[in-house]
Amino acid sequence: MMTNKVILYSFFRSSASWRVRIALAFKEIKYEYRAVNLFQDGGQQNSEEYKRVNPMGQVPALIIDGHTLTQSVSIIEYLEERNPDPPLLPKDKYGRAQVRALSEIINSGIQPYQNLSVLDKVGKGKDEWAKSFIEKGYHGLETFLKQTSGKYSYGNTVTMADLFLVPQMFAAKRSDLLWYGMGRQFKLGTIVTAVQSTYRMTRQLFKH
Repeated sequence: MMTNKVILYSFFRSSASWRVRIALAFKEIKYEYRAVNLFQDGGQQNSEEYKRVNPMGQVPALIIDGHTLTQSVSIIEYLEERNPDPPLLPKDKYGRAQVRALSEIINSGIQPYQNLSVLDKVGKGKDEWAKSFIEKGYHGLETFLKQTSGKYSYGNTVTMADLFLVPQMFAAKRSDLLWYGMGRQFKLGTIVTAVQSTYRMTRQLFKH
């Protein structure tokens, strides 16, 4: 039986979860929040109960329109198609491709190396190992943003790329270990400040 209730399984420190929370707020979609603590009880994501929601044992997971969605990118794309106004993707196909590319640089090229569960597996030398990838990712992103950005990551309206950028910057800042060279990234910092001042976004930025 289909339910109209929207349920988000999320962890407050998960940047992937945070992206989806911002998207839901931006689209003004009401939802029920269900916390999945990745550190409590050996990791609640590993419980049989949660594995029935997401067999991968990852957050976020979103129940909406009677479906269970996983992976933040696909969830945000679904929300964009379901609630196209206000938009998170440009109208033109080139603009959409650019925004998706910026989002993927963060999703695939930066976030995994700031993930503590990944770093824990690296062991000795993990700081320097992570640093090389993180700096490369942020420097590359900064170069792209100098070409694409206006007030925000792509032009002068909030897009999906901003939803990826803001949580990742705060995730980096939260850990001194991962805050490598971020003060040099002028465009990144100005975009985050702009997003913070945007009405719909502000309500969710510090609601981890």
